[in-house]
Amino acid sequence: MKFALRAMVLAALVLAPGAALAQKPVSQAVVVTETFSIVAIDSTSRVVTLKDKNNELHEVVCGPEVQRFDALKVGDKVTMRYHESLVSAIHAPGAATKPAVAGGVTRVPGDKPGGTVAQQITATVTLVALDPKVPSVTVKTTDGRQVSFKVEDKKTLEGYKPGDVVEITYTQALAITVTPAK
Repeated sequence: MKFALRAMVLAALVLAPGAALAQKPVSQAVVVTETFSIVAIDSTSRVVTLKDKNNELHEVVCGPEVQRFDALKVGDKVTMRYHESLVSAIHAPGAATKPAVAGGVTRVPGDKPGGTVAQQITATVTLVALDPKVPSVTVKTTDGRQVSFKVEDKKTLEGYKPGDVVEITYTQALAITVTPAK
């Protein structure tokens, strides 16, 4: 997940529109799924206590956006699926642009609690230098700043060269489903 932190920092620095695709995208993704049991619910403070597979307890505060809070019951199973991805591709300068930030919340239809929260950030940078030995990359943002960072896998640098205009899209999503206790 180190690549994701770097991508988030980079994307936050360079939020800018992208351009049309000119090379096959390079993609990295991480998906983590974990299931918990609800062991306690404090309705007054809207805190749910979850127990994981190692019997460790986790308290989760459910804000007003959790619309079906009253449907939660002790013994219910809560499955969380976290997805994080980074896609980069060389683009032709001056081509069509994408929105810099997109995000949203969707709810599971019906009476059961659940939903998905997602966010996507797109940034366009110019590659200034690549060092496959470290491996690292230096990029220039659309406002002229230069940022350098290490790359987790040097294979992701293959096919890129200084001067390339690269669009980076970073995506995060969390899906939550609740299965009622039997």
